[in-house]
Amino acid sequence: MNVYVIINLVVFTGLIVFLVRFGGAETSLSRKILAGLGLGIAFGLLLQFAYAGSSDVVQETLTWTNVVGIGYINLLRMVIMPLVLIMMIAAVIRMREVAALGKIGGSVIGILIGMTMIAAFVGVLMANVFGLSMDGMTEGARELATASALESRQESIADLGLADMLIRFIPSNIFSDLTGSRPTSIIAVVIFGILFGIAALLVAKENEEQGQMIVAFVETTQAIVMKLVRMIMLLTPYGILALMTKVVAGSNGKDILNLLTFIVASYTAIAIMFGVHALLLRLNGVAVADYFKKVWPVLTFAFTSRSSAATIPLNVETQIDELGVPQSIANLSATFGATIGQNGCAGIYPAMLATMIAPSMGINPLDPAFMISLIGIVAISSFGVAGVGGGATFAALVVLPAMGFPIALVALLISIEPLIDMARTSLNVNGSMTVITGRILGSPSAAEAPEGAQTIAPE
Repeated sequence: MNVYVIINLVVFTGLIVFLVRFGGAETSLSRKILAGLGLGIAFGLLLQFAYAGSSDVVQETLTWTNVVGIGYINLLRMVIMPLVLIMMIAAVIRMREVAALGKIGGSVIGILIGMTMIAAFVGVLMANVFGLSMDGMTEGARELATASALESRQESIADLGLADMLIRFIPSNIFSDLTGSRPTSIIAVVIFGILFGIAALLVAKENEEQGQMIVAFVETTQAIVMKLVRMIMLLTPYGILALMTKVVAGSNGKDILNLLTFIVASYTAIAIMFGVHALLLRLNGVAVADYFKKVWPVLTFAFTSRSSAATIPLNVETQIDELGVPQSIANLSATFGATIGQNGCAGIYPAMLATMIAPSMGINPLDPAFMISLIGIVAISSFGVAGVGGGATFAALVVLPAMGFPIALVALLISIEPLIDMARTSLNVNGSMTVITGRILGSPSAAEAPEGAQTIAPE
């Protein structure tokens, strides 16, 4: 091992030790997460500048720091499917009535899709305001190779219609879906959990004794899974330190400068959608500053992990413990929000790309007919976008062919994807939490909220 790599790893280990001792036992997890984020950025920049002419040293260093970052992500992925399954079953059982489940679940999905349509509209506007276009972009050897790979991938999903996409949601082998074998596996597990919960409700109505046993089993299993989640959450600061180091040290400065306008436009669109979320919260009597203070650790983790699905455990935990959201609604919004109606990946990104391509296809990107058709296709394609890094690429591979557009632009922008995808993922996750504001959903009374929960203070 290179001596410089050893030095880097000693520094990285020192940063982990610092985080362990940071502030003492009374320091909140959110403060440690923020410290991990800052240290990761600083260490990543140090690697960038110190080894600008020696990328091998950086790559070997990242190979070892990734043991912490990827290991943490894997632990989260380990609990996602068990968490989603038991949460869905518990959500249905707590509803007591199937009609209540349909009302709340339908409201969650409706709001998610509605906000994604707004996000697509914002993406179209920002692409036009910043004058973004694919004209003049050059395709180097790397981009051409990426485009070829994307073409191959696109061929397997381009012919999927709405009916095909809906069929993919239906589980045919729940054990296979529990392994995450398909992009729509989470939705399939959600559906199975809901059906299992409905069956449990019907059994409970027929036999009161069995009903009590079912409730006791589900609550015990849920308590065990949540305890496991809390154990893994304690590792979040160290995971974020490693993940942020990789993002910053692995970024290509030349690519970022060449596509700076696209980056600025993307972040502007994302900021506008965060404003839309804040407005939605404010209109429903929620103290916006208090809300964002409480969800900051969730957004921070989503930013660094680039995975809506991996954020589900922390998302649910925060909704229940910090926001005082009834557990059944928190389960639904977090799991549905990980794969349906993602504002950033399924809304803003494919809409911006389609708008950039439109002029080269002889289409006016401000034509109302174009905008309406694009927003409609975005809404449909937003079902089942995988809640992992790269979900935006999947969404673009569905939307662009549906519009009759080439997919080469996806490859041209692939080099800066991680930088933009971090903020997009935070937006996706925030959207899943925004839909649970009480007045929007007409949520159950505060009596259903967990004991000791801190509700968001109304203004």
